[in-house]
Amino acid sequence: MTRTVGIFLFDEVEVLDFAGPFEVFSVSGRRHQLDLFRVVTVSERGQPIAARNGLLVMPTHSFANCPALDVVLVPGGFGTRREMKNPVVLEWVRSAAERAEYVLSVCTGALVLGSAGLLDGLHTTTHFLAFDELKAVAARSVIHEGARYVDNGSLVCSAGVSAGVDMSLHVIRRMHGDDIARETARYMEYEGLWDSPDRVIMAK
Repeated sequence: MTRTVGIFLFDEVEVLDFAGPFEVFSVSGRRHQLDLFRVVTVSERGQPIAARNGLLVMPTHSFANCPALDVVLVPGGFGTRREMKNPVVLEWVRSAAERAEYVLSVCTGALVLGSAGLLDGLHTTTHFLAFDELKAVAARSVIHEGARYVDNGSLVCSAGVSAGVDMSLHVIRRMHGDDIARETARYMEYEGLWDSPDRVIMAK
């Protein structure tokens, strides 16, 4: 079964927050001719996005024409401070999350999930500079400072920027096993902390 991964994009999104997971899911299984994931990008109106430091990105979908998603990923960046107050975004995130198998956040993407009420009673993390902001919008969650990523089962949050690659490899390992995850990391020539148990919180 090919799963559809949808990555939410917005102005001032952090580039590696979305590009790292995009790469991981896109290349996973390809060396074995396995079509494991279809990755799409989504902005509110399908409009072009000006990411951090001026990178222009053209999403493939809007909220209105986005396909059903098996995996929803919300990256971070300074733009999350705006999107976490955008009722259209919060409603879309909640609706997409209800139907998804996995909901993922990278960095301050957790602020959007918290503002949407999706972190209540769960364990989470975010960029080390945003812990106080996360506490303000997710007061009923347990925040793990220093964790590379936190796994609640169907909802997984990572720390900042490069940690999203680690989280994505971990999710692929959960879905398709250790061999596929390791082959993906080898193809990317990535030697991160995705396999470091002392930096990982398995809450469920």
